[in-house]
Amino acid sequence: MLIDFHTHILPPSFARERGRYLERDATLRALFSSPRSPMATAEELVAALDEAGVDTAVALGYGWTSLEVAQEANDYILASVARFPGRIVPFCAVNPAWGEPALREAERCARLGARGIGELHPDTQGYRLSDPGVMGPLIDLARALGLIVLTHASEPVGHAYAGKGATTPALLMDFIQQHPRVTIVCAHWGGGLPFYALMPEVRAALASVYFDTAASPFLYDSKIFTVAPALVGAGHVLLGSDYPLMKPGRLIRQVAASPLAEADKQAILGGNAQRLLGIP
Repeated sequence: MLIDFHTHILPPSFARERGRYLERDATLRALFSSPRSPMATAEELVAALDEAGVDTAVALGYGWTSLEVAQEANDYILASVARFPGRIVPFCAVNPAWGEPALREAERCARLGARGIGELHPDTQGYRLSDPGVMGPLIDLARALGLIVLTHASEPVGHAYAGKGATTPALLMDFIQQHPRVTIVCAHWGGGLPFYALMPEVRAALASVYFDTAASPFLYDSKIFTVAPALVGAGHVLLGSDYPLMKPGRLIRQVAASPLAEADKQAILGGNAQRLLGIP
């Protein structure tokens, strides 16, 4: 089974009225100010999955700063599941800095079928992952409801790009160590956090943490598929494309071309996600 753990879909109105939505939400403005930044609907996502032979995708929101925009996007993801049975696993996106409204929205979405919270974007949302006062209530709710938490992550070095931010391995480690009893997925290879697993204490802290491969070809040489699994274990890596930024086939080909054992390839391409999501 092939599963893309990191994709994004938006209601068609977001593309039609891009300017109006950019004015309403700071994260959207940071990521989509360029008219070349692609937006995709559920129909376009499923077509991309079919093209690449992918069975299922996790559909994420963005780190919204507007509650009303978040609710509109969350509702669209949840409604898309019914239109494409078995093809889309819904996550909901909230801003932990909202406090009680974030908890209510996450709980509402969970009742309607959301399997996780994400993608968090701490930089544009205006908080630090390592702030227990902001993150604690949402993480407690996620643990109580059995929700996965997926966060954006950034490399502390390298080239700049839209939405890169400063959620670097040091901040991620603080967050992970504060919340060991919730399942955390760090997007974009955790900003390079797997490299620090050469330190025994870091490797121990990452025992229940996962890393997705979203946008990997834009960030790392394809050797990352050999190096990172050797450091954190292939069982902790999830295929993620960051569609529509990139189509899943490109990532699948990189995994297939790697020197990993076949069992490790299958784990990354879908086995790990299947187990994590409880998909039969």
